[in-house]
Amino acid sequence: MKQRLWWRIAVCGCAATAAILSVGPAPAAAQPSDAPLQLETKIPLGALRGRIDHMAIDLDRRRLFVAELGNDSVGVVDLDARKPVHRIGGLKEPQGVGYLGSSDTLFVANGGDGSVRLFQGADYAANGRIDLGDDADNVRVDPTANRIVVGYGSGALGVIEAAGRSRIADIRLPAHPESFQIDPGSKRIYVNVPNRHIIAVIDQSAGKQIANWPMSNAGANFPMALDEGAHRVLVMFRSPARLGVFAMQDGGQVAAMEACGDADDLFIDAKRHLVYVSCGEGVIDVFDAQTYRRTARIPTVPGARTSFFAPELDRFMVAVRATAREPAAIWLFRPVP
Repeated sequence: MKQRLWWRIAVCGCAATAAILSVGPAPAAAQPSDAPLQLETKIPLGALRGRIDHMAIDLDRRRLFVAELGNDSVGVVDLDARKPVHRIGGLKEPQGVGYLGSSDTLFVANGGDGSVRLFQGADYAANGRIDLGDDADNVRVDPTANRIVVGYGSGALGVIEAAGRSRIADIRLPAHPESFQIDPGSKRIYVNVPNRHIIAVIDQSAGKQIANWPMSNAGANFPMALDEGAHRVLVMFRSPARLGVFAMQDGGQVAAMEACGDADDLFIDAKRHLVYVSCGEGVIDVFDAQTYRRTARIPTVPGARTSFFAPELDRFMVAVRATAREPAAIWLFRPVP
């Protein structure tokens, strides 16, 4: 028998509308009552095998986009109904996804052929293709400029103008970019370039790299997040596995803490001053965003290294690939308190 838990998204200031979401079947095993993330439900993704990569969200429709790299598709999950409602096929190893609400467009970066595919509206009709080069990867949306930025190739960020659906600039880098983040305040882009053991700093206005921050004590810097309030750049390293924290202005190291292995996504919960890290080791690490001490380690499944945090919905989602015992699924966690 299905149990349903109704929760409300609080109205804050003069902003948003309240929303009520229903929760599907209860998880098989509850988290400890004091865990900062409580597993609410698992949303099966259907007959899906292979690696799952990054995610994005359409907040108005409460739909989650899942880059199903191993299946050459993007899954669309209705978070109200707690089920997949659409699948975009015919892709080539989709890795990054980004949704721009002002144009109601989904952008999908394909590692297999270096293209960015565009899909429009509620029915996700194909609406364009932009060829960047090889290994189109991470996607970031800049809603203030109405632009999309995509990392690709042997070292570049491609800048796409959403209205014209065309590439308007390339920003060169010394090697392939992994995760990168756009700081709206300074108009800088911070880019992990693991093959050169650096974080590259980009001036968006000038369209060029203006600084290198050498990473001498750790390598394989993949996930990144910005704490804009504290003016910090947070990076997860895989070799050795640790969380590094750097001053946004000059790259000075603020902290370094041991962390879980094979990290691929990193998010900051500003409301609770927490950091969430999803790792292929099969855990989520939770850190205090002020002291950077680890406060919890929450088990998932080995290989479940990509995630998405939606502060507007107050939910953290982990993509879990299929195993011999369970189908591929999105594990939906509720932060507490």
